[in-house]
Amino acid sequence: MIIDKQSDFDQRELTFEEIDEGYTFRQAIAEAKRCLTCPKPLCRKNCPIEQEIPQFIEALAKGNMGEATAIIARRSNLPAVCGRVCPHEKQCEGSCILAKQGQAIRIGKLERFVADFDAEVGLTQPSSCSALSKGKVAVIGSGPAGLTVAGDLAKLCYDVTVFDAQEEPGGILMYGIPDFRLSKEVVRREINRIQMLGVEFRNQVLVGTDCTIDEILDEGFEAIFIGTGTAVPKSLDLPGCDLPGIMQASYFLRVLALANSGNVSRREIPVNPGDKVAIIGAGNVAMDAARTALRVGASEVTVLYRRDKSTMTALQSEYEHAKAEGVGFSWMSSPLRYIGDHKVEALEIALMETKPDGSVVDSGRRENLPVDKVILAIGQRPAARIISTTSGIEVNEQGYVITRDKPYGMTTRRGVFAGGDVVHEPATVVLAMKEAKKVAAGMAMYIEAKKLIEECGGL
Repeated sequence: MIIDKQSDFDQRELTFEEIDEGYTFRQAIAEAKRCLTCPKPLCRKNCPIEQEIPQFIEALAKGNMGEATAIIARRSNLPAVCGRVCPHEKQCEGSCILAKQGQAIRIGKLERFVADFDAEVGLTQPSSCSALSKGKVAVIGSGPAGLTVAGDLAKLCYDVTVFDAQEEPGGILMYGIPDFRLSKEVVRREINRIQMLGVEFRNQVLVGTDCTIDEILDEGFEAIFIGTGTAVPKSLDLPGCDLPGIMQASYFLRVLALANSGNVSRREIPVNPGDKVAIIGAGNVAMDAARTALRVGASEVTVLYRRDKSTMTALQSEYEHAKAEGVGFSWMSSPLRYIGDHKVEALEIALMETKPDGSVVDSGRRENLPVDKVILAIGQRPAARIISTTSGIEVNEQGYVITRDKPYGMTTRRGVFAGGDVVHEPATVVLAMKEAKKVAAGMAMYIEAKKLIEECGGL
């Protein structure tokens, strides 16, 4: 087994503080002035939410922070989040005309700077409509999709209530992305701005258990949005999978977030100092779990992936950060079984090889990797809790909610909409926002049409 690893990093330097401190005012202005203000900006074309990138950068270059903030706010309710965790290298920055020279405008850092500056100096204050009178809307889940729907509809003067099962709103932003990539104070700040639009949050309400879709509709809500994401991790049912020491990445990251916020004891963190940890999977969640394991004191962290590096789903930048921090990578390695008597002690691994036709097959060679903990980061699927307690909402064979195009996002039950990862395969924050914005427009169309029919005597 060949481990791809950078070995000269001092693990004692790792903390949970945000790694990227962002631009200073002078740096932001200088970067903004590099923008060529292309007449046909590919950066905007390749932004999932079609952010008005050249316009806000031009305003920033002139030092007009209020205008830059207002431009960004027209398309995004989460600019400080997007500026930090969007895959800019694959989207806006990757499409910048200067990227061909390796000098793409750092659009994400500029968006983050504008959002952080606005919050720090209190430049603008979002205000709610004088009367939230267009209709009552319920949003289930407060991740990127739910927050986007809530913010967009509140701006259109709808009375929005968000139901969320967790102690604090934020979903994956609060409990699934580590602090060193996204500070929880930044998430709280963004949510506070959405609250200022008039959105109400009801926390620690588990829809499907504490209440149902029907009961929410009985409260007078005219439309409901389901944005609960993919809450059930996929398992890897290999021999020995019941041994202690095997866990899901989502569980590990959530417990760590709760421990860092003081809501649970740090003794609850399932990775101990000195542990040898294996991460199965090579997406962005795997990188987050690997880097987090090092920060809680793991002596060795190895990411296992059954294919080669070129096919990993993680961003190249996330891989490079993980490798620079001391994470090892074992490519072409497929786990076969967990080994141990009373707890997991090793992984038996099949070494894979690539055939001339590009297919990946078992080479027949085997190796054992000593481990104390194994973290699975191989994806998630939607939970059935809400659907199973509600009639009329259909899902496909994989459990994803089926929706229609007109009105966009409505499920097979009238008035109930869905979007984000509960409808599509798990994606990025900004892709969830893209779909959510379309669903919000569909919900507004539905409510307006419903009211019009009622006013015409139910024709």
